[in-house]
Amino acid sequence: MEERLRSVGKSGATEDADAIVYDAPSNRVFTLNGDAHSSTVIDPKVGKLITTISLGGKPEYRASAGDGKVYSNLTDTAEVVEIDAAKASVARGGPPRRARTRVSMATGTTHHRLFSGCRSGVRAVSDYQSGKVITTVPIGQGVDGAGYDPAAADAFASNADGTQTVIHRDSPDQYHVVQTIETPRFSRNMGFDLSSHRVFLAAAKFGDAPAGGRGRPPVLPGTFSLLVIERSRGTLSLWQ
Repeated sequence: MEERLRSVGKSGATEDADAIVYDAPSNRVFTLNGDAHSSTVIDPKVGKLITTISLGGKPEYRASAGDGKVYSNLTDTAEVVEIDAAKASVARGGPPRRARTRVSMATGTTHHRLFSGCRSGVRAVSDYQSGKVITTVPIGQGVDGAGYDPAAADAFASNADGTQTVIHRDSPDQYHVVQTIETPRFSRNMGFDLSSHRVFLAAAKFGDAPAGGRGRPPVLPGTFSLLVIERSRGTLSLWQ
């Protein structure tokens, strides 16, 4: 018998809801609301708003550590905020600040690492238990996506300049760029599938930039595509 999806409830977020994450230990959904400097907490079982948390800065990407803690980069303060998911409150905020304009985020839970992609052209690796930056590694420009493959010990950064940076973990405190994959320009949004170890990238063709050079160029109709990066004989490659 075919099972159909149905709506169980409706709950609004707030201004500039830019990311969403499900935290399994608390069974809660968190939206990260950039312009509102907040996170909306939702009960997914009934689709009901629980509360809204003030974060003290503009959140972008997020990650659940799987231990009841949710993390988000604050892009305007170069900080990382830690949310206690069960209490629906900020557990800790502040450092690290060694990298500017933190956007994307992924976690490596075995060694308690956060991988933050920064628009300053680096990937910041932090210990989320101590709240300290371990190291920074160069990546492409215009990062907007992140992922981490614990089986291969590889972290990914998808960048608007037409590159996908692959960073390998040599040890919990040492990392280096192992590969830079050429991708279509502006393919900066990605997803990573733990089961297949594949990276998925959103891509499209774009028109001319707006007059004055400000703003994003328009997406050309009918040009959207989904790109896949997968490993073959130890090397990651892109296919459509």
